[in-house]
Amino acid sequence: MKSQKPPPQEDDEGEVLDRVPRSAAALPSGAPSDLELMEGIQRENPEALSQLYDRYNGILKALILRVIHNEAEADDLLQEIFMEIWNQAKNFSAQRGKPLGWMVTLARRRAIDGLRKKQAYARAEERLQQETEQQPDAWVHNSTEEEILDGDRRVLIRRVIGVLPPAQQQAIELAFFRGMSQREIAAKTNTPLGTVKTRLELGLKKIYYGLKELRDEL
Repeated sequence: MKSQKPPPQEDDEGEVLDRVPRSAAALPSGAPSDLELMEGIQRENPEALSQLYDRYNGILKALILRVIHNEAEADDLLQEIFMEIWNQAKNFSAQRGKPLGWMVTLARRRAIDGLRKKQAYARAEERLQQETEQQPDAWVHNSTEEEILDGDRRVLIRRVIGVLPPAQQQAIELAFFRGMSQREIAAKTNTPLGTVKTRLELGLKKIYYGLKELRDEL
């Protein structure tokens, strides 16, 4: 009867620890241990963070990519995670586990949070796409001809738009009153496309709720 292999560990920490390369598991002679580096970070020694980054950035990025599936976003999140390691190092305790396990847990949590935000943003982007690129003319004509020409309505809309941050005001004006697409706005304002989409989304929400509040006051 053949001996059965033990079942693989299901938690991300176990999987990552199983994949640690020998070069990381067997440190060169005289190299500080993970625990020593973490203690150095707790003493706010930036060199300790740099060494820990060199040692484990590849492992943590691989974990992030399993969740995010986007190279550029994974790189950004990796940098944020190591900043959090620096800021939260005081919360690490050797009695509760090894530094790598703590970092894996932190990275996994941040990656999942990032995925949730990305999914929520994708849903918001889809709604925004319909309003800014598929129906910009309808929005402008309906609002302008049926409401904005009315003096009181014009004042209300100006009041709402007027309290938006300047960047959101600019995005709303270019999208709805000049009929520009998100990509055209990004090119004209030399702004990343994602930032333009976020500004439009936030601006639309504020306009919607602002008009609703003003109508309720009337």
